[in-house]
Amino acid sequence: MSLLIENEWKIIQEGFSKEENRFYESLMSTGNGRMGTRGNHEEDYSGDTLKGTYIAGVYYPDKTRVGWWKNGYPEYFAKVLNAVDFIGIRVIIDGETVDLGKCSFKDYRRELDMKESIVRRSFTFIGKDGSEYSISSERFLSYADPDLAVIKYSVKSLSKDANIVFIPFLNGDVRNEDANYDEKFWDYVKSSAENNISYVTMRTRKTNFTVSAAFTWKLEGITEASEPIVDRNGEYVGVKISTKAEKGTAAVLEKYVAVVSDRYYDTKELEEVAQRKARTAKDTGFSSLFDAHKAKWENIWHMGDVTISGDIPAQQGIRFNIYQLNCTYSGDDPRLNIGPKGFTGEKYGGSTYWDTEAYCLYFYLGTREPEIARNLLVYRHNHLEKAKENSRKLGTRGALYPMVTMNGEECHNEWEITFEEIHRNAAISYAIKNYTDYTGDENYLIEKGIDVLVETSRYWVSRVNYNPQKDVMMILGVTGPNEYENNVNNNWYTNLMAKWNLKYTVDTLNYMKDKYPGHYEACVERLGIKEEEIKEFQHVSDKMYLPEDKELGIFLQQDGYLDKEQKLVSELDPEDLPLNKKWSWDRILRSCFIKQADVLQGLWFLNDQFTLEEKTRNFDFYEPRTVHESSLSPCVYSIIAAEIGRVEKAYELYLRTARLDLDNYNKDTDDGLHITSMAGTWMSIVYGFGGMRIRNRKLSLKPFKPSAWKGYSFRIMFRDRLIKVSVDDNGATLLLEEGEPIDILLFDSTVTLKPGIEYRK
Repeated sequence: MSLLIENEWKIIQEGFSKEENRFYESLMSTGNGRMGTRGNHEEDYSGDTLKGTYIAGVYYPDKTRVGWWKNGYPEYFAKVLNAVDFIGIRVIIDGETVDLGKCSFKDYRRELDMKESIVRRSFTFIGKDGSEYSISSERFLSYADPDLAVIKYSVKSLSKDANIVFIPFLNGDVRNEDANYDEKFWDYVKSSAENNISYVTMRTRKTNFTVSAAFTWKLEGITEASEPIVDRNGEYVGVKISTKAEKGTAAVLEKYVAVVSDRYYDTKELEEVAQRKARTAKDTGFSSLFDAHKAKWENIWHMGDVTISGDIPAQQGIRFNIYQLNCTYSGDDPRLNIGPKGFTGEKYGGSTYWDTEAYCLYFYLGTREPEIARNLLVYRHNHLEKAKENSRKLGTRGALYPMVTMNGEECHNEWEITFEEIHRNAAISYAIKNYTDYTGDENYLIEKGIDVLVETSRYWVSRVNYNPQKDVMMILGVTGPNEYENNVNNNWYTNLMAKWNLKYTVDTLNYMKDKYPGHYEACVERLGIKEEEIKEFQHVSDKMYLPEDKELGIFLQQDGYLDKEQKLVSELDPEDLPLNKKWSWDRILRSCFIKQADVLQGLWFLNDQFTLEEKTRNFDFYEPRTVHESSLSPCVYSIIAAEIGRVEKAYELYLRTARLDLDNYNKDTDDGLHITSMAGTWMSIVYGFGGMRIRNRKLSLKPFKPSAWKGYSFRIMFRDRLIKVSVDDNGATLLLEEGEPIDILLFDSTVTLKPGIEYRK
C-alpha cells in the first residue's frame, strides 16, 4: 500500500512489490458489464499472481464440498469462471523474455484511469547486457461495444538497435484457484491460428456455455516475419511477430479482441461473429474505439459523479467505488446481477446475494436510468418458481429466495446461512417498495412484484411459530445479518422485516383492489389467493414478536443477546482483530461482538418508523460492539450516525467504506474487491451527509457538510429529472439540470425546482 498514490481520478501504483502484486491486480481491475479482467500483466509474469478474466453469466456448478450432508443442501456452489485469457502478449527482446518475476527493471508504474476507464502500465526493462527499453501498455474493455477489448503495447529501445518478438495469444487452458476438487471447468471446442486472425472456442462442462474469443493485430513498425502458433491441443493460439526497433524508436503492437458467448449469439455462429468483430475493430482503429468508449463513460460520470473538495483520499475512494460498480453491472440484461467481487476475483463465486437489493439498488436508482434498476427486480421475478422450489425443499410454503444463486437455485454450502439467513426474502420484497416509491412507476408492482410479495408472505406464514403463552408469532432458528450469531431465536431484524413484508403485501393487495381492479382480479386468480389468506397475512404481521429491553430502551438483536458478556470493541486487544482471522468460530459465537449492521439495518430500511431517540439509543449501544468485519457494515452505521448528529463518526465510517479496498482494511483485497458494498459508499454520502429520503414518495433532502471537506456535490436521477446538489460552508444549492419542474422537501419545507434556476438554502 505504500506504493499507492493519492489522486482524484486515478489509482496509481508507483514502484513494484512482488508481495503486493495481487493487491494491485485487484485495484486495477476493469470491466464493461459484459466481461472484466484483473489488472494482470500482458507479458509473462512468473511471480505470485491471480490471473482473472471473467464473462458475465458464464458459470459452473462446482460440486459442494461439505463434511456433513443435510436434507435440503444445494448440490453445487456456482462459480463465475476464469475464462479465456485474451490480454496475453509474450515479449522477447534480443532473445530475453520480459518477465517481471525474473528480469531486471526500474521505474515501474501501473495506473487505472477511472475517468476514461483505461489501464496503463510502464517500466524500463534492463537487458542482461545493461541495455534499456521503455515499455508501456494501454488497454480498455469497450463500454460502447461490450464484446471488445483493445490493447496497445509499445517497446522503445533506449540503448541500441534491438530484435523484438511479440507473441499475442489467446489461452483457453485456464483454471480457477477456488475449484473444490481442482478440476478444469472448460472443454476445448475448436480453434484456428492464421497470420492475420486467430480464435479459440471453449465450452463449460455441465452448464454448456460456449465462449469464443478472436483477435487480430496491427504493428507500427516493420514486420519482418509472422508465424501462427497452435499449442496445448488447440487451446492456445497466437502469432509470433518479429520486428526490429532502432535506438530511439518504438515498436507498437495493437491487439484487437472480440469475446462472445452463446448467451447473446447463436452457438453455431460464434467463431464467425468473434472474427468479424475483431476485424471491424481493427479497421476502426484504437483512437476511434477509445473515443466511443470514453463517450459512454462521460455520460456515466455526468449522471453519477460525486465531487469532494479538500479531501483527496475521500474523493479517490468514492470515485473508485462508483467506477467499479459501473464496470460490474451495466443494467442492459435482466439475466445478470452483481456478484460481491464482480469481475475482480473468484471469492464468493460471482453469484447473487441479498447485497443487490439491500445496497446496490439504491445506487442504480440514483445514478442511472430507471430501466437499469428495474432489471434487478425482473431478475428476481424470473427466479420466482425456483424460489418456490427452494422453499419446498425445506418443508415450507411460498417462496424462499436463495442466499446465493446464479439461476434461482440455492448454491450456498454453509447450513447456518443456507437454511437460516432467511431475512433475504424481505430484502427482495423491500426492493419492490424502494423502486416503486423512488420512481413512481407502479406497473412493475401490480404486474410482477405482487407475485413476489404474495409468495414471500406465504413463506413467512409457514415459517413462524405461534407461542400461546405470550400470544405472539415467533421465528426460531435463524441467522440474522450479524453472521457472528447462528441459530438464534427471534432475530429482531428478521422478525421486523417479516412483519413489514406481510403488511406491505396486504396493503398492496388492498390498493390494487381499489385502484387496479382488473390487475387485482387477475392476480387473485393467477396465485389462487383467498380472502382468508390475506387476513392470515395481516394476523401474523400484527402478532409478530419484536424483542426489546425496555430498561435500556433498545431493540434486542435476538432473544438472549444480553445474556452474553457485554464487552466493547475498544476493550479488545488490537492483536485480536480481525476476529474472523484470529478467533475460533466457537469463541466468536459466544461473544457479544457483531460482524455487521443488524438492528441498525432495520432502522435504516424502515427509517421513517422509528424516532430519532430510538435510533440514537440503539446506535450508541450496538456500534461500540460492532467490529465491522463485513464490508456491508460501515455504510449503514455511517448513514444513521449522520442522521442522529454523530458527524465525526459518520465521516470516520464513510472513509472506512470508501477506502475499504484501497487501504485493505480487512486484509483481503488480494482476493478481489468488495463490489456490492461499494454502493454503500455512495449511500453514505447521498443518504448520509445529503440526508436524502423518500417521504410519502416525495424526494426529501437535509444536506450538511463534514468538517474535513471544503464542499461536495452529487447528482441524482429522480422521476426523469437530473438534480445537482452542492454543499459548502454557505449551505446547500440545488439545481434542476434536466426535466420538468418538481416539488421536493428541503429541510422539511416544500420547494419547487425549476430548470436552470439555482435554489439556495
